[in-house]
Amino acid sequence: MSEVQATTPLISQLLTTWIEGEASQQFPLANYANAAAILFQNVPAINWVGFYLYDEAQEKLVVGPFLGKPAVALISPDAGVVGHAFSAQETVVVDDVHTFANHIVCDPDSNAEIVVPITTADGKKLGVLDIDSPTLNRFSAQDQADLTHFVQTLLAYVA
Repeated sequence: MSEVQATTPLISQLLTTWIEGEASQQFPLANYANAAAILFQNVPAINWVGFYLYDEAQEKLVVGPFLGKPAVALISPDAGVVGHAFSAQETVVVDDVHTFANHIVCDPDSNAEIVVPITTADGKKLGVLDIDSPTLNRFSAQDQADLTHFVQTLLAYVA
């Protein structure tokens, strides 16, 4: 078993470098979009990456900026991997999505998924980061640590 490294992940460094000091820094939607692009370009063996953002009035997760095939636009907080991670407020790693009860299929080529909740320090639930891969067992403990750090870095630019 490999040890999880605690250094600042490259993806978090890229996010900060891209956003910090830019005129668009104060525009959360632009920052979510660039965050998705950074991940899509720098995380290998993925076929979908994006954000589902919580709409309190509708009580739904609404698809936000993403790259990949078209996606389900609205997800209930109790549905699929996205809803489960959001409701439980914990990262969910699914090695084989075909074995996950209530999995929502967007891309039939997806075989693994990781979903990281996006929550402010005071507990406000903003949504989730969702990443799919065509490779079974794609996401490691290091990926989970790096993506959690990435989300924490992103919070400074979207909350």
